[in-house]
Amino acid sequence: MSIFEAIILGIIQGLTEFLPVSSSGHLELAKVILGDNSLPEESMLMTVVLHGATALSTIVVFRKDIVEIVKGLFQFKNNEEFKFSSNIVLSMIPAAIVGVLFNDEIEAFFGGKVLLVGSMLILTAILLIFADKAKNTDKKVGAIQAIIIGISQAIAILPGISRSGATISTTVLLGIDREKAARFSFLMVVPLILGKMAKDILDGAFETIGGSMVNYGVGFIAAFVTGILACTWMIKLVKKSKLKYFAFYCFIVGAIAIVYSLV
Repeated sequence: MSIFEAIILGIIQGLTEFLPVSSSGHLELAKVILGDNSLPEESMLMTVVLHGATALSTIVVFRKDIVEIVKGLFQFKNNEEFKFSSNIVLSMIPAAIVGVLFNDEIEAFFGGKVLLVGSMLILTAILLIFADKAKNTDKKVGAIQAIIIGISQAIAILPGISRSGATISTTVLLGIDREKAARFSFLMVVPLILGKMAKDILDGAFETIGGSMVNYGVGFIAAFVTGILACTWMIKLVKKSKLKYFAFYCFIVGAIAIVYSLV
């Protein structure tokens, strides 16, 4: 992988992370188009690095919210901040369990699986269509809802299933309003991504990539900068736009990917 390709992947990650169109799916498709022949574990590692960059950009944009979450966890009071913080923690459990127990199996899904990505994008489109028809309410996220949303996030580990699309759609289908759904969705993934990066560092994953370390660094910077710019306006786009338009996009890209894989 060249530095130019790493920059392209970083920009794609930064632009697609905050829209319900599957950033990991787009990364896998981009890798195929760019002719990337990385091993599955290397491909997965690049995906984790780029997700780490957008997680960091999320921290920058949502820094005030994150401070409130941290304060809420240590207050041990039955107030709104503590409830929201506790629900963020609960939502992380399913994906954390899947990531720890099935890490090798997950890595196998990353590495040019175009048919899988296309199929999962179609599934994302269907989910978004259902969510778009759900009525908007002012209901808040509770403990049970947090676990259910967490399960949807765990399933969205598969490339092609949009994490934000799955979690926002699930939240909306549970009767929670779109603004709260978007905020909860973007915040719940940050600890998981940073935790995954920390695990890879401790396991020595970055020590095995040698000279390509520069590419990972360049990709990280591109995704981080693009992510900050994109996050500030794409969040509003997600909250105000109808999800069906993103569903149409996922369906078109998914169909093209499926046709491409079968030709």
